[in-house]
Amino acid sequence: MSNESPLRILIVDDEPLARDRLRTLLGDLAVQLPSTVVGEAANGLLALEFLRANAVDIVLADIRMPVMDGIELATHLGRLEKPPAVIFTTAYDNYAVQAFDLNAVDYLLKPVRAQRLLAALQKVPALHPDPVLLTSIGNEIRGGGRTHLSCHERGRLLLVPVGEVLYFKADLKYVTARTAEREYLLDEALTHLEHEFAERFMRLHRAVLVAKNALAGFEKAAGDDIEAYGWALLRGVPEKLPVSRRQWAPAKALIKHS
Repeated sequence: MSNESPLRILIVDDEPLARDRLRTLLGDLAVQLPSTVVGEAANGLLALEFLRANAVDIVLADIRMPVMDGIELATHLGRLEKPPAVIFTTAYDNYAVQAFDLNAVDYLLKPVRAQRLLAALQKVPALHPDPVLLTSIGNEIRGGGRTHLSCHERGRLLLVPVGEVLYFKADLKYVTARTAEREYLLDEALTHLEHEFAERFMRLHRAVLVAKNALAGFEKAAGDDIEAYGWALLRGVPEKLPVSRRQWAPAKALIKHS
């Protein structure tokens, strides 16, 4: 990163006073490390909206925030063509902080100190968060998977609310996420999605995960149908999903007891 131009920084924190403190500290450090705060956001979702139209070098992100926390924000940032560096800020000094004590990411314990902030900013070129690690840590912190998935489409980063996904279907190297409105192509592994969202989705077939609340019924496949043992009917969309022989009984039992 060039030393000739100020670092462009986005501050993401749901507490206005915390954002003000970071802005003040960055101003105090300007002689040692020039920077400019190009924007602020109160949660990860608002930060991503800002980044659609604005380029930044560094995101200073709180960990625990409503709507979308800092960990999930970092996983989406990692999918950008030119992802900004992420430095976490947190008021918690337990297992989460220990997990971030890596070369990949840095963290600042609140209340943030000027020299600690400076040290973090100076090592920014080496910061490259690991999306798999971040997802795992995020699951521990929030007690569940991400609230959104992300994909690239025509040069844009799109967010897909997990709560709107009816099913995931694997096809070669991509996974299709289907909502009531449309399909999205994700660069995700079906096994990873199954593990992360085990409470919400179940496997119907080696290539299909379905939202449990999207299941409407089942029908047996024709005797000569080699694609599936049976078919799952869904709420809100006309498609039928293949069900393997192994998953036929568990899937039907889910409908029976729901």
